[in-house]
Amino acid sequence: MRMALLAGMALLGSSCQTAQKPVPLLPPKTAPALKPQSAAPPQQAQPSESDATPSSPQPQTQSAPETATKTQSASSSPISDPVADLIARVEKDYQAGLDAYHTGQTAAAKQNFDHAFNALLESNLDIHSDERLEKEFDRIVEGVNHLDLGSLGMSSDSEAQKSEPAPIDETSGIAPSADPNVKAKAQAEIKSTHSDLPLMMTDQVAGYISHFSNRGRGTFERAFARSGRYHDMMVTILKQEGVPQDLIYLAQAESGFHPLAVSRVGARGIWQFMGSRAKGYGLTHSMWVDDRQDPEKSTRAAARHLRDLYAQFGDWYLAMAAYNSGPGTVQAAVRRTGYADFWELYRRNVLPKETRNYVPIILAVTIMTKNLSQYGFDDVSMDTPVAFDKVTINYPADLRLVAECVDVTPAQLQELNPSLLRMTTPRVGSFELHLPAGTKDQYQTAIAAIPNDMRLWWRYHKVQPGDTLASLGRTYRVTAKSIATANQLDGTELEAGAKVVIPIAAGKHPVSDNATYARRITRYRVHKGDTVETVAENFGVSAQMVRRWNGLRNGDGLRGRKVLALHLPVSPSSEASTASKSAAHGRKTAQGAKTKATADKSAKADEQDTSGQTAVLRHTVKTGETLYSIATTYKTTVAALKRNNGNVAVLHPGMILVVEPSR
Repeated sequence: MRMALLAGMALLGSSCQTAQKPVPLLPPKTAPALKPQSAAPPQQAQPSESDATPSSPQPQTQSAPETATKTQSASSSPISDPVADLIARVEKDYQAGLDAYHTGQTAAAKQNFDHAFNALLESNLDIHSDERLEKEFDRIVEGVNHLDLGSLGMSSDSEAQKSEPAPIDETSGIAPSADPNVKAKAQAEIKSTHSDLPLMMTDQVAGYISHFSNRGRGTFERAFARSGRYHDMMVTILKQEGVPQDLIYLAQAESGFHPLAVSRVGARGIWQFMGSRAKGYGLTHSMWVDDRQDPEKSTRAAARHLRDLYAQFGDWYLAMAAYNSGPGTVQAAVRRTGYADFWELYRRNVLPKETRNYVPIILAVTIMTKNLSQYGFDDVSMDTPVAFDKVTINYPADLRLVAECVDVTPAQLQELNPSLLRMTTPRVGSFELHLPAGTKDQYQTAIAAIPNDMRLWWRYHKVQPGDTLASLGRTYRVTAKSIATANQLDGTELEAGAKVVIPIAAGKHPVSDNATYARRITRYRVHKGDTVETVAENFGVSAQMVRRWNGLRNGDGLRGRKVLALHLPVSPSSEASTASKSAAHGRKTAQGAKTKATADKSAKADEQDTSGQTAVLRHTVKTGETLYSIATTYKTTVAALKRNNGNVAVLHPGMILVVEPSR
């Protein structure tokens, strides 16, 4: 009897505990792979994954058999749960992706993972409104992060161009030792080296000369070769602004003269401006353009900033140090010690490590560049400046259309226009478009045949032998009649080698299954007069996708909608992808002047309002990035990044981080 009584009490306690503390609905998110769970025996009466809420706690006087009976009764009449259904679909795609990945089918794995992510992002359910959805999202993000994403070629955010890590991040983090022979040799060279910057030889400078002569030789060589593209332009601007022309070597040390260089803390461009400092010197940054990546504009801004710093400190070494860490940091060090001398501040260790190394790096680069043969670089030739034509436009144009107008590749145009963040020029305002030298007239003649409001959509096609109006219509999914009308053709014959206008309809892109859209969500605040069509046209996506992302039915109305979730199109990385995307456009539809005006209004409103929205984003980690640099970019904190990403400590290129920017 005693044993039976004890067993009954244990069973009663077990049933109460089960009722008060539900079993987790998802497996631990630390496991990158999923394994199907076997169905629980009926007598265990465990909550299933489809249960939206745990059962209410029962009075302790209730017997165990009654609890089991009620649980079985509830499970016998399941209630439809859209969250559980969505999770089941997502899990299926995720598991298929893992299976494909482990069998070497990387393309299929990529597609499955994209489907899993898109199913969550494109559903009518808010991920953060249900704990199960949040857990599922975090679980998949962490699971994919365990894989080698580089081999999957996972698509990147549309705003993230193919940036290059800034060389200064690598060199400023080391402290190479000085070679006495190198120091003595360099000391002798300084006496015959002409420079409008003061040159000084110290152990630190000699150490960096040794570094760039050996381990860092490739870094120096690539930067020196690339400097030829911008040398003459930069020296001219530095002279015009009244600062030493040898400050050009600051840019060589900072970015290696790469316009798309990005540092770990988010400094960008050849002169490595931070966003706030850039704005103070007239460099704008919108969702379309970042002037920090414009070589000419950023050079003038840097010259003026350095001139102001010299006026403040009266010393070029301190001015360069302040350029690196900010004038406040250097001013505080001067007040703290009473010395307005860089080397004294260096000896007293009152400057950040990167700043202490910054000036010696620039001096080393200056001395070596002015004495190339002494360090074995005399056979390295500088790149030649790239000539280009300038045309100021006040309409948005797709770079793929521009490329077809002047017979070059979109990649060549991107290189001539590094400040563009996307494959289109700004939707509002004017933009100075750079074209290959000698093609300005050709462009203006060709673009004149395209209506202003269709220059984001229409394309040119170079006729190949065998092309007909019917075959082109099938290729581009437009009617043969619309092609004939756009080109004012009387007959059906096409001359090989001629260019014909393809009147592709705005916003009629078919749904893509191969990651043509960024995973990062862009929040757009709906304005009076907006329609699905105008918003889609403004952002360069299809109306069908806007409806799908936001759970909208067919039609253009946005009544009751305050915010739309959008995924911006990913820029193509090759001419081949450009061709395939051009062929994927739909039929032509008429666009009225009212629609155009509304779209322009929406574009202006978006540039003002989207930055003010707080949205959970996903960031794909790039080479050289750190938690600090990512937090700085999104105006959040390292602690918040860790909290939202399972206390991640080590980053690897390709990892996906959940980012929640601050307001």
